[in-house]
Amino acid sequence: MTNIIRHGANALMAVLRVTAGTMLMLSVGINFVNIIGRYVFSVSLYWAEEAMLFLMIGCVFLGASQAGWLNRHIRMDVVVSMLPPRARKAFDVLSDLVTIATCIAIAVFSWPVMTMLYQLDQRSETANIPLVIPQSAVPVGLILMAVLIAVRLITLGARHDDIIASRDIEH
Repeated sequence: MTNIIRHGANALMAVLRVTAGTMLMLSVGINFVNIIGRYVFSVSLYWAEEAMLFLMIGCVFLGASQAGWLNRHIRMDVVVSMLPPRARKAFDVLSDLVTIATCIAIAVFSWPVMTMLYQLDQRSETANIPLVIPQSAVPVGLILMAVLIAVRLITLGARHDDIIASRDIEH
């Protein structure tokens, strides 16, 4: 059962990587077209800045879920790494549980904002993009991060290896 869950998480990670990578490439492409247009043709895309910003927000929050799954998010663990193995494992589990709770809390608190943006049909000024779309990247990314950390805890336990050894999670 845990193998099926882990394979499902790996499939989700593949989709998230492709999606985040596509968003990043679109942002770079828009920037490139805007630079060529501005300096070669003296015409710029008026909506480019907003579109690139929203694409980067999506890229970051979808990428955050991958960092959580692979346990590569930033952690202040200098003191924890000096603890005996049992205490370190307990702090690692506590850290993961606090991260899950924080992700869920932020997602819950962002829901009224998304609802309000949708109901009022708030749009960005120049690109006319509904603001609920980029705003939804925050709770979606954080919920995915919480779920993937929980799946990692359930399927792999409280393993916190170094970055090179954590590549085993990817397979």
